[in-house]
Amino acid sequence: MNTQTIEECMKASFADTPFPQVVQRLVGAGVQSYTADLVKLRNTYYGVAAEAYDEPLPLKDGPAIAPKFDSANVAATVKSIQRGEIGYGEFLRRIMDAGCSHYEVFISGRKAMYFGRAGDFYTEPFPGQK
Repeated sequence: MNTQTIEECMKASFADTPFPQVVQRLVGAGVQSYTADLVKLRNTYYGVAAEAYDEPLPLKDGPAIAPKFDSANVAATVKSIQRGEIGYGEFLRRIMDAGCSHYEVFISGRKAMYFGRAGDFYTEPFPGQK
């Protein structure tokens, strides 16, 4: 995996680059999937050849993760960022407020899954998919 491109993608995300553009660059860097750990504020990127790369998630003033997972609030927040109404930092704060402890992006599976601490989850297909 190209770790320099992965680091650039993190910066691009916090500069509110649209998700499809970031994913395209991650694919070019050899990333197959990644996990955003909102408890530790770390992302782990996984390549096709059993590679993994960790990177800190530079979220300033992140809230405590709510104890109860609110899938409707997570879904609404996902729609807000897809429409360009909020940026990535605000997206993270809102899903944490909704009880999301981590999320996983499956690039080849074209979906993201958001999880609460008790195993509750919400699945969102990539934009443009039904």
